[in-house]
Amino acid sequence: MKIKFLLFVALGVIGVGVRAQYPEVENELDKKVKTFIVDNAHSWRDMNVPLSDGKILYDIIVKNNYKSAVEIGTSTGHSAIWIAWALSKTGGKLTTIEIDKNRYLQARANFKKAGVSDFIDARLGDAHELVPQLPGEYDFVFCDADRYWFKNYFIAMDPKMKRGGCYTAHNAAQRSRGIREFLEYVESLNNYETSITKDSRAGISMSYKTWEK
Repeated sequence: MKIKFLLFVALGVIGVGVRAQYPEVENELDKKVKTFIVDNAHSWRDMNVPLSDGKILYDIIVKNNYKSAVEIGTSTGHSAIWIAWALSKTGGKLTTIEIDKNRYLQARANFKKAGVSDFIDARLGDAHELVPQLPGEYDFVFCDADRYWFKNYFIAMDPKMKRGGCYTAHNAAQRSRGIREFLEYVESLNNYETSITKDSRAGISMSYKTWEK
């Protein structure tokens, strides 16, 4: 009986952990998005983030009530769906950029299936050119594109970042040359506070803008 009881407790803990991967379902959109993500949980390839990292991005946006977001590198849309899901809670919108036409078209199809198209402005083009041209101000950025250009993306977005905003970047734990240069640069800035979450295997850097220069 003791073994069975311990097994029941263990299974209960595992069940709680699985449920905790997803936000609470509060409305029909939540139900539609969650169903899409769950049904496709093992289908994401082609440089998409894992489920746990999508939840991290979601939590950052909802916790800070961010409304104006940019994603550099859409791939086929997994991270964008998580970001848009969060923005549906805050009343915001995401601008996401992808250079590959096939990935861009697949992402748009996925946005429609997930029910988040209204919260996303998906753009096809070279982020090297489009990011510096983005108008307005933003309070959240997720960078997951060509790593050797990470520092340049940040420099282009820095003047557009609102005070209190968060600039995130994927694969920060790898410390490859381009990522290392980016991290060394952003960590040297006295108006940003940067850390790397331990909850992501790939590593997500989070740089919060504390004040305007």
